[in-house]
Amino acid sequence: MLAGNRIRVAYDPSIESAICDITALLKGGYAISPRSVALLLLQGDPDIRRLVQAGEGERFSQINTIVERTARRHAHPLSYVIRMALQQKASDITASVVTVAPPQKPRFAERLSRAMINPWTGFPLLILIVYLVLYQFVGVIGAGKLVDLIEGTLFGEHINPFFTDLVTKHIPYQSIRDLFVGEFGLLTLGITYAVAIVLPIVGTFFLAFSVIEDSGYLPRLSLLVDGLFKKIGLTGRAVIPLVLGLGCDTMATMVTRTQETRRERVIATLLLALAIPCAGQLGVILAVLSGHPAALTVWLIVLVFSFVLVGFLASRILPGEKPSFYMELPPLRWPKISNILTKTYTRIVWYLKEVLPIFLAVSLIAWALDLTGVMDAILDGLRPVVGWIGLPDDTARVFLFGFFRRDYGAAGLYDMQNALTGVQLAVAAVTLTLFVPCIAQFMMMVKERGIRTALAIFAFIVVYAFTIGFLLNKILTGIGVSL
Repeated sequence: MLAGNRIRVAYDPSIESAICDITALLKGGYAISPRSVALLLLQGDPDIRRLVQAGEGERFSQINTIVERTARRHAHPLSYVIRMALQQKASDITASVVTVAPPQKPRFAERLSRAMINPWTGFPLLILIVYLVLYQFVGVIGAGKLVDLIEGTLFGEHINPFFTDLVTKHIPYQSIRDLFVGEFGLLTLGITYAVAIVLPIVGTFFLAFSVIEDSGYLPRLSLLVDGLFKKIGLTGRAVIPLVLGLGCDTMATMVTRTQETRRERVIATLLLALAIPCAGQLGVILAVLSGHPAALTVWLIVLVFSFVLVGFLASRILPGEKPSFYMELPPLRWPKISNILTKTYTRIVWYLKEVLPIFLAVSLIAWALDLTGVMDAILDGLRPVVGWIGLPDDTARVFLFGFFRRDYGAAGLYDMQNALTGVQLAVAAVTLTLFVPCIAQFMMMVKERGIRTALAIFAFIVVYAFTIGFLLNKILTGIGVSL
């Protein structure tokens, strides 16, 4: 019923009787009405109990007896009974003033949005997107056709020969020549790897990622995988840094700070360092394994297995609260060309500013190590390790470069792919993908997680990567397959 401009709720007769009895006993002055005080007492509000006990003195025992007697008459707590009555009153008011339009057939965008979230349709759509975006667009077009055109034709037949002849004619010292156009030269290794091999792959990935990001698909992917991610100590929120890791693991490690708990941040950092290849590494490996579908399948299976296994074990070992997750879904929309081009351009500029100097620095370091003989000493130490997993000695250089930069090591594997068998390619690709993060990512791990956590992750990954490589080589060679 209405009381002035207020709405009064009629409760169960026993509760209404208790309200009358309690309000008759209330003599103190309160900031709210006696009826409200009585309702809060019946619901067990501790603050009101203390206030009434102090204000009513001996009468409080009578009030408490009324509350206890009323509570015994109901099967559920009085707070539940009162809230259900309030909810019913709210529903009645809503029904009296709101007209519900007849349901309309959902639009295509709404049906597609639901399909992206439903596991029965969402995971097949995810597989289709991964196949089209990562394999066909980034792998086949970016790492295949564009790299062949830029690295094989432009750099291989024109730019590198031109500068090699130029340096040879004008610089008489071999060591200085090697600095620019030698095996570890700034041009023939650093710029060639960064611009001719990795940039086409990273560029196609950034373009594809901008389309996906602008369409509103990522929040739906978060909801889709939330149930699975909770098995490994994460929530759907972790999709953002993990997907960003497919572009650059260093940047993605910084984004892990958005995770709700320290436990989630550590697990996400570990999985990024272990099982999420960056765009350059991913594209090069897809290009290397594209001619060996069986090896590509083995690589993918081992990578997914490692992601799930290590995440599951980490969620059981690391202390902390279980994560919770909720997200508001933005509408699906056609990506805007201006947004896509702006995001892609910004990320490519970031790549050229941040990553190209690293490639040049790695080339300079490699040249210095080679010139002083330190390179040979390091490689001598790595050769027994790569031999242990069934790879030739020359792949030691790939793993050494992989520590300086993940895509740098993958590019080295690209150069020597014709010298390896299908099994060796699978073992090398798996081990290199699982291998330690590059220097930039490691430094970001130190900044975000601390030196002790970063070193623990580093040590675990080294042991895990080569152990998996050893077991994979033994299994494949033991069953006599040729990938």
